[in-house]
Amino acid sequence: MSIWFRPVTLEDCARLDNGISGKGTLMKTLGIEVTEIGDDYMVATMTAGPHLHNPLGIVHGGANVVLAETIASYAANFAVDFENFYCVGQEINANHLKASRNGVLKAITTPVHLGKRSSVWEVKIYNSAGEMTCISRMTAAVVARAKS
Repeated sequence: MSIWFRPVTLEDCARLDNGISGKGTLMKTLGIEVTEIGDDYMVATMTAGPHLHNPLGIVHGGANVVLAETIASYAANFAVDFENFYCVGQEINANHLKASRNGVLKAITTPVHLGKRSSVWEVKIYNSAGEMTCISRMTAAVVARAKS
């Protein structure tokens, strides 16, 4: 059984990548792309390279966190009635387990808790060799949209 409030497509995610201005977002800047949607998980990828490196030549921990928060936020928003609610990141943590330099990073998010006022998402990030490089947990606040 699906956790999504309504059916979700990769095209829905691609539209969000352009933002409300239509001019693009951080997801576009970093090359984050949602690549898979399951009944209770979402997957995003980001290509590692010098544009994501810290001064030591490895993927900056903040880039991992952006990838994790992006896929968890997308998932949180698709799990609620988006006409009446939206979700924003409230807290995130990350444990960086293995350095990455190049290749495609793959982030998989699954829900830990889906509540009326918050949701909690686990995100595991893997390198091209399938090794876990980071594990993160994000809490999203569920916010009611103002009635017009």
